[in-house]
Amino acid sequence: MCGIVGAIASRNVVPILLEGLKRLEYRGYDSAGLVIGNGQSLERVRSTGRVADLVEKSAQTQGQIGIAHTRWATHGVPSERNAHPHMSRDQIAIVHNGIIENYEELRASLTAAGYEFSSDTDTEVIAHLVHSHYARGNTLLAATQATLTELVGAYAIGVIAADNPDQLICARRGSPLLLGIGENEHFIASDMSALLPVTRRVIYLEEGDVAELSRKGCRIFDETGTETQRPVQLSELSNESVELGQYRHYMQKEIHEQPQALANTLESVCNSQSLIPGIFGADAHSIFAQVESILILACGTSNHAGQVARYWIEEIAGIPCNVEIASEYRYRTSVANPKTLVVTISQSGETADTLAALNHAKNIGHEFSLAICNVPESAIIRQSKLRLLTRAGPEIGVASTKAFTTQLAALFLLTLVLAKQRGKLAPELESQYLHELRHLPVAVQKVLALEPLIADMARHFADKHHALFLGRGLHFPIAMEGALKLKEISYIHAEAYPAGELKHGPLALVDKDMPVISVAPNDALLEKLKSNLQEVRARGGELYVFADANTHIREGDGVHIMHMPEHAGYLSPILHTIPLQLLAYYVALQKGTDVDKPRNLAKSVTVE
Repeated sequence: MCGIVGAIASRNVVPILLEGLKRLEYRGYDSAGLVIGNGQSLERVRSTGRVADLVEKSAQTQGQIGIAHTRWATHGVPSERNAHPHMSRDQIAIVHNGIIENYEELRASLTAAGYEFSSDTDTEVIAHLVHSHYARGNTLLAATQATLTELVGAYAIGVIAADNPDQLICARRGSPLLLGIGENEHFIASDMSALLPVTRRVIYLEEGDVAELSRKGCRIFDETGTETQRPVQLSELSNESVELGQYRHYMQKEIHEQPQALANTLESVCNSQSLIPGIFGADAHSIFAQVESILILACGTSNHAGQVARYWIEEIAGIPCNVEIASEYRYRTSVANPKTLVVTISQSGETADTLAALNHAKNIGHEFSLAICNVPESAIIRQSKLRLLTRAGPEIGVASTKAFTTQLAALFLLTLVLAKQRGKLAPELESQYLHELRHLPVAVQKVLALEPLIADMARHFADKHHALFLGRGLHFPIAMEGALKLKEISYIHAEAYPAGELKHGPLALVDKDMPVISVAPNDALLEKLKSNLQEVRARGGELYVFADANTHIREGDGVHIMHMPEHAGYLSPILHTIPLQLLAYYVALQKGTDVDKPRNLAKSVTVE
């Protein structure tokens, strides 16, 4: 959950490193640092807080080789002593993403060997291990390779040595890392966005790869130590796509990008007259024909998307569906059904818990896998038999918005394809759903027009510390997502419940200081929901209701209604998500929090 950038060039690399860190700051922002080599010594600059502080501290630093890092703390509190890069005896410097699980054992043996530790991190053991092998006369490459055999856990690392200004070593296992290819200069980064100012030509390292970079070229070695070739790819990411533009925050920008993100994700089907399994891969038709059940594995917001999909898949396609929190799945005994399709959902495709859950599912006998992801070159795409890319574009704000709604769109497509293949989707119904999908970007644009009204509603939350979210049926996961967004960026404690569960405990919390936000679509459960809302008003609770037309919920004292432009049937969860995102955003503005970089959180969760 941290950002790495490194460079070796014939020019000063400090501006490249700092610009890269700025673009990676969404991955971690409790401290930052860089180290520059000049052939005789290493110069290290570190700071707590944001990259802007590091920029100021490194104004006089120059060099043609360096590595840099922005941190989200795992081992050791956020502080300068725990900030990367870490060094060993002023000779070896390292940056690291991931977690070394056997670091305590390694730390004890290194301490016994005379190494002194100056931080509380697991990373420092890597620096000392590399030094111990380098000091025996090994090359920096060989010393790094020897070190990796001693590590248990996940890592992406960059390594340089004080006496070697012509070589930068990197490696990855369980954490993403890519190489940037320039003219007589080469780069490393944990995310393509960091390298856009200098190159769009990249090599994505495979699991277990180690790479040796010089100014003129690079060599890659697989996990057996054999030199190998990896393809050079031209990234489709553009500089403009990661710039803020006219918006105040990335989150606001990404909320407003949802109509286009949905249109891009649905482009493959919305221009056709029918749905075909091939949109999920060449083997989709034969695999879907064998599927007896669905298992969805995901974390956080992606898990909420999976919870919505369970309603769709069971009701429309008639296939049993379970949704598991990926971080819990592999730590319980489960019974594998070889005819289950394992669906993983991840914005980055590098979510450590979800990748581990996928591998566990394979190991216990699940053969069929499908990934829904926003990054085409990611590990989860490469490790799955089938895939559908959500073409949301880069998402910089930590609180997911457009990634979530495009995941929902992708899952609805999966539902329809499965239903059609099982003979449960009549041609006229297929045409109707395709029409609704084509209309979806327009419908979302209409909801975005509510922004000024929602901004005004947010003023009521400025002094609140708690909130309840209510939903029923397939809108209950949307209530969960709304609560998550509010707590993530405004720090208001928020919980979501199925509205029918109010009387089974949560109603005890309701009073005039506990706002209750309800999703109220005009569906089969509306009358039940109205009864639940009356329970809230009878206890003095303040209601904020996002209601479809013709729900006949009346505004009055303690009841605030936000009227949705239209009802979208099964696609209603996507539309109802938008105002909850906007509400969280404007409440955070009222609270004065850092919207794009909420405390204690980072975007890409690449550690367990």
